[in-house]
Amino acid sequence: MSQPWIAEAEALRELGPRHLLFLCVANSARSQLAEGIARSLAPQHVKISSAGSAPTSVRPQAIEVLREIDIDISRHASRGLDEVERPVDAVITLCAEEVCPVWLEDAWRAHWGLPDPAEAVGPEHVKLQAFRVVREELSRRLGVVFAPRV
Repeated sequence: MSQPWIAEAEALRELGPRHLLFLCVANSARSQLAEGIARSLAPQHVKISSAGSAPTSVRPQAIEVLREIDIDISRHASRGLDEVERPVDAVITLCAEEVCPVWLEDAWRAHWGLPDPAEAVGPEHVKLQAFRVVREELSRRLGVVFAPRV
């Protein structure tokens, strides 16, 4: 049985956006992970951004788990929707438990509801594992989006 995100990822690959935006509430974990992974996979001409409706700061665990796969987001900052450069061709929202921000401008849209790893409780290794799970899922999905065209 196919998962719904696969068709969305393939449609996005066919669209070939010039500017892809990832949205969640705090722009601290999921959308930062997605931005870092997408930048590492996307062709140079594709602009990748992330933002949140209530931006805070990039979670150190997000920086750490991407560093594990040789992606450096240590200079990333959380941004609000008003800070996103326009135009945006495609938007992927990543919220699961909370109300996701809405992009009101014209753009192709998908929703990939993933659990917020910043909500993980327990010792640091448990929190890091929650971030790794989301990192791996985003890597899998974005690998489809940015797979070479055949």
